[in-house]
Amino acid sequence: MQRVQRASPWWWIPTLYFGQGLPYVVVMTLSVVMYKNTGFSNTDIALYTGWLYLPWVIKPLWSPVVELLRTKRFWIVGMQLFIGAALALVALTTHLPAFFQMSLAILWLLAFSSATHDIAADGYYMLALPQHQQAAFAGVRSTFYKLAMIAGQGSLVYLAGKLTESTGDPRLAWSVVFVVLAALFLLLFVYHLLMLPAPAADQPGERRGSLVADFLATFRSFFAKPDILIVLGFLLTFRLGEAQLLKLAVPFLLDPADKGGLALSTAQVGLVYGSLGMLFLVLGGLLGGLVISRFGLKRCLWPMVFAVHLPDLIFVYLASALPDNIYLVAACLAVEQFGYGFGFAAYVLYMIMVADGPHKTAHYAICTGFMALGMMLPGMVSGWIQQQLGYQHFFIWVCFATLPAFGMAALVRIAPEFGKK
Repeated sequence: MQRVQRASPWWWIPTLYFGQGLPYVVVMTLSVVMYKNTGFSNTDIALYTGWLYLPWVIKPLWSPVVELLRTKRFWIVGMQLFIGAALALVALTTHLPAFFQMSLAILWLLAFSSATHDIAADGYYMLALPQHQQAAFAGVRSTFYKLAMIAGQGSLVYLAGKLTESTGDPRLAWSVVFVVLAALFLLLFVYHLLMLPAPAADQPGERRGSLVADFLATFRSFFAKPDILIVLGFLLTFRLGEAQLLKLAVPFLLDPADKGGLALSTAQVGLVYGSLGMLFLVLGGLLGGLVISRFGLKRCLWPMVFAVHLPDLIFVYLASALPDNIYLVAACLAVEQFGYGFGFAAYVLYMIMVADGPHKTAHYAICTGFMALGMMLPGMVSGWIQQQLGYQHFFIWVCFATLPAFGMAALVRIAPEFGKK
């Protein structure tokens, strides 16, 4: 046990955040592709999968429970076991008459488990590492989180596409994909059960009164933070445009040209968007973390805000030109994803800065809850907006929707040395 106690962060940060990313990409991306492949409309897909974001929005409501009861390590391994079981259950629904309703219900349970896992994993990260290492490993955690997305919306979407082509049955293809996911997640559960360190700081939070009183005190202390309205405004608007773009990116790539899409196959989407695009997003995230650790968050904020939002113009070009050159499409997606990955590192470090203090696990969960709300509400209506405007004008609208993020970035206050190694 002493050997594990002293394990390098490299032994657990990559696998922990790979495990954090997998169920998220299942709920938010793979479900979109699966329902698109099985014949549901953009409006239904965006609305119902948008609701799946709700557990991440309201997770602050039970984050004090995670902080006050048992260790973060206990919650991590427990939720990983439950997530693996839920993934296996989704595989059993694909040929049932009520496939859409039953799979959505299980995905809801999966989303709640994943949100709880996120609370514990992020709290564990902050407890197990000193602040300078938190900044230095921000790019690493982001990288392996995104690698989970490559494995999910890249490799697994490609697998689903190839299985569909060979069997002619997209529901069978997606059943196989979810079996693979379940097996992979159960392996992660066993690995973390054996290998996660048990840092001395990872203890249940100190109870000063009843659970309800401590719960309310945790929330009061968060909303008493300086400039809290500006903090919330920044968290809610930073991804306003991206929330809408992400929900419709895959349907745009899959839809035929007469509907304004690029008419890619599912396997091609897995390659150019899920694999190559996500690889460049990972590279951008790695570089973003390194740059912040070198110069600090304050100096990096504005370049990173521009890096996230300006590449949205690439989708305006794609929807206008409708290029049929797969290499050109891949290059455009790579540039857009690189910019997003580079800039998003600043958003993660900003939430860590806001959460710093006695209740950092619960306060970080509250931050990510507001981040999720800023993704959920725009994402839910994005399908309807796209069907009213068409893809070209929808992506122009997305670019205008990024403007509030620039306004809020001008108002936030950041300590000059925060994040700097």
